[in-house]
Amino acid sequence: MFFIYTIIFAVVTFLFIKNVAYPYAIDRYFKSEEFLAIKESISQHVQDCNDLNQHIQNLKLSYADIESFDYGKGQLSDTSRYNMKRKNWSESTNNRWTHPCSLSIVKNANDQPFKYLCKYFNIKPTEETLEKFENALNDFSAAEQGKGLLVQERDDTIASVMESIPPFVLRSSEDRIKQELGFMLVSLSQLYFPVYTFQYVSAGGNSSSRFDFRLDLEQLERFIGYLAELVKFENSVAGQRALMTAKLRERIKVRDNFTCQICSLSTSDEKNLLLEIDHIVPLSKGGKSTEYNLQVLCWRCNRSKGAKIDQTPSLTHDQVVNKIPNQKLQHVLLCHQNCHKVRLFLLLSHLNRNLSRLYKSRH
Repeated sequence: MFFIYTIIFAVVTFLFIKNVAYPYAIDRYFKSEEFLAIKESISQHVQDCNDLNQHIQNLKLSYADIESFDYGKGQLSDTSRYNMKRKNWSESTNNRWTHPCSLSIVKNANDQPFKYLCKYFNIKPTEETLEKFENALNDFSAAEQGKGLLVQERDDTIASVMESIPPFVLRSSEDRIKQELGFMLVSLSQLYFPVYTFQYVSAGGNSSSRFDFRLDLEQLERFIGYLAELVKFENSVAGQRALMTAKLRERIKVRDNFTCQICSLSTSDEKNLLLEIDHIVPLSKGGKSTEYNLQVLCWRCNRSKGAKIDQTPSLTHDQVVNKIPNQKLQHVLLCHQNCHKVRLFLLLSHLNRNLSRLYKSRH
């Protein structure tokens, strides 16, 4: 009998410690001055991570805004006297990202997704359309890269204070520790990639078929290449236009030495720094995706810059050449509202430097 009471007492004690005492001790610790001091010591790092997290969520909102034709919407119901199942009627969807079509179109879309995406989702092969998709690819690529860097930066920050946190707290929920330190939840989902659907449902509702086309990074880059072959560029741009591909993004980063062209922060200074490719003259202001109109910016500078080209004060040629360091020249050219002026200023600045070198060599 004593043995049974001992077992019961042990079980009750274990349950009390697990469900009452231990959670109480954890809560007390997270409210203690010791933990609050640790939280304060990394507060700036936590804020930076949260700001980057919010920036990534904003990048995910970028899309090319392509939709199927609007055929209207109504309510379909079976009013027959017979007990027809028509089970596939319930699978039919009616939205701007789903195109109802015949079975042959579903099959053809599966064979040639790019062609049928353009045809049935009203995508015109123009330079403006191409720029929209390039912008989406640029933002999505930065979002995907940023997620990995964000998680690494968060984990590095937590690891830096691990030794100061008692073992019994570390054994509690890892998510609870992140939450108490102030980190926002990091979403690693890829559900933000747009999905376009070709759907067939038979008139009798007894058969159906669908083709879902997901524009992830790989498909989006291939689609941009497909559009570029169809677009008729202006003569002035045809020989200078570059597609916003992963290779181009990497080439611009190497060219700019993985350094932000505004604040000069580089990946050497900040290991988990998210670098983005920015249009010096924004697309909305007439800029093009040409190499001379692209630069590397850190995510903070790119977020703050926006498309404020009109608010940038005008500069004279002398100010550009004599007062601005060479690596900052492209950023200064934000004040010019079209690519012809950018090319002119670049040409004049290079000419001036060459003349100066020639003069010094002769004297």
